[in-house]
Parts: sequence; C-alpha cells; structure tokens
Amino acid sequence: PYYVDMNQNLFLQASLHSSDQNLMVFVDTCVASPNSSDFKTLTYELTKSGCASDHTYSLFPSPRPDVARFGFNAFSFTNRFPSVFLRCELVVCRQHDYNSRCYQGCVSRFKRNADS
Repeated sequence: PYYVDMNQNLFLQASLHSSDQNLMVFVDTCVASPNSSDFKTLTYELTKSGCASDHTYSLFPSPRPDVARFGFNAFSFTNRFPSVFLRCELVVCRQHDYNSRCYQGCVSRFKRNADS
C-alpha cells in the first residue's frame, strides 16, 4: 500500500516493457474503488476514453512514448472505507500511427436518439 494525505497530489507512471522500440502507451480509462475486487458497485471515474472526469486529473509530459505520466488529488470513499484502489486501462499503439487510439486523445461519445 501507498499512504497519502487527503488532497495530496499523486503522481503515477505507467511504463511499457517491450523489445519493440516503436510502441507507445496511452491512458484511456482510470476508475477508483474502495474494493480491490469490485470495480462496478461503488466507483469513481478519474478519466474515461482519454477525457478527464475529475477536475484534478492531469496528464504530464513523458520522457519517452512508452511511458505515460498522470496524476490527481488523493480522495476517499467516505470514512468507512480506509482504502482506494485504482484500475487503469491503457492502450498500446505503434508510434507515428496517427490513426491509432493513442493519437486521438480525448474521445467524447455522444448518445443519439434512436429515431435519428
């Protein structure tokens, strides 16, 4: 476990370990939960489809394409839950494939009326 104070800035880094030097990583979705084995019942969305859902969530410059850096302010799920667990979905793409998900950034999907 990693112990932090409320509202403390948390900085995270995800690194891709591969012999292929032409890959890059992109943070797509991050969800927090007070239960390490249940990310459906009680959750808090930090980012979805590359779009920040939490106003404290930020992406940071990375030293290499195979490293993603991001952060947010620490929070809790009321006082009865002592821990917060994080599950992030990352996308791996080929560098310079500008049609890939990694280069699209924030993708907000709007629902359409079934009649249209």
